[in-house]
Amino acid sequence: MTKRKCFSQAIVESISKIIGETVDGYTGSEIELFLAQCSIPDISPGITKWKRLYSALANIQNIQQCSNSILRFIGAILAPARNIDKNNYKEIVQKVNVQLALVGYIFNESGKFSELTSPANSVSEAQKRVNKLKHDLEERGVHKLIFQCCKAELMTNNYFHAVFESSKALIKRIQDISGVLYDGQNLIEHVFRKDNPILIINNYQTRSEKDEHNGFKSILIGICNMFRNPEAHELKTEWIIEEQDALDILSMISYCHRRLDKAQKINI
Repeated sequence: MTKRKCFSQAIVESISKIIGETVDGYTGSEIELFLAQCSIPDISPGITKWKRLYSALANIQNIQQCSNSILRFIGAILAPARNIDKNNYKEIVQKVNVQLALVGYIFNESGKFSELTSPANSVSEAQKRVNKLKHDLEERGVHKLIFQCCKAELMTNNYFHAVFESSKALIKRIQDISGVLYDGQNLIEHVFRKDNPILIINNYQTRSEKDEHNGFKSILIGICNMFRNPEAHELKTEWIIEEQDALDILSMISYCHRRLDKAQKINI
C-alpha cells in the first residue's frame, strides 16, 4: 500500500475536534470502537474525546510516518452505511473535507477517498473546493437528478466525468419513461420521431409545438453525440472540460430533465 504523506499537527487536531466534538460529534464508545477496528492504540482513554482521538491519531502517524491509519479511521467512522440515522452526518463530512482538501483529499458520498488535482492552499480555498460547485449548481436551480448522478465527480473537479455521467443518466431516464431499450441517438430518434412519437413534451398539435418537439430532440441528440460514443461506449478522454463549461452543460441537461418531468407517453 502506498504511504500517504503525513498530516500537519493542526490538521490532525482539527479533524479530531470535528469528530470528537462534545455535542455534535461521535461518542467516546464509537471512537474507541473504530480506533480498535483500525488497529490504532487508544493511548489516552481517560481524557476529553477530541484530545483522546488526537493523541491516538498523532501517535500512530508518528510511529508509521504516514497518514494511512488516519485516513483508514476517517473512512471507517464516516462510512455512509453506519451513519444513516445521524442527523448532522453531512455537516461533519463537510467539515472534515475542508481539512482533507488542504492535503489533497475528499471523502465522497460513496464512502471512498478521492484525490484532488492539487491540495487547497488555504482554509478559504478548501471551503470553496468542498462547497462551491454544489452551491453554483444550487444557485442555478438544477434538477435534483444532476446531484444524484455526479456530485462526487464535481467535488473532485472531474468535470468531464460529471458531464459524462449526467448524459448517461439522461439517456437512461428516456429509456425508463418510454420503455424503449435502444441506446444513444437511435433511442432519441425512435422515441421522439416525427410520425407517431412515443414521448411528447407538449400537446404536439400545432406547427409551433411540433417544431419545439423536434428542437428538443435535436438538443438531446447533441448532448448524446458530444459526450458518448453509442457504438463503443468509449469516453472522449482527450476533451478537456473546464468548470464553467461543465456548469453550463449540466444546466442544459437539467433543462432536459425538467421537460421530461412533464413528458407524456402517447404511443407504444
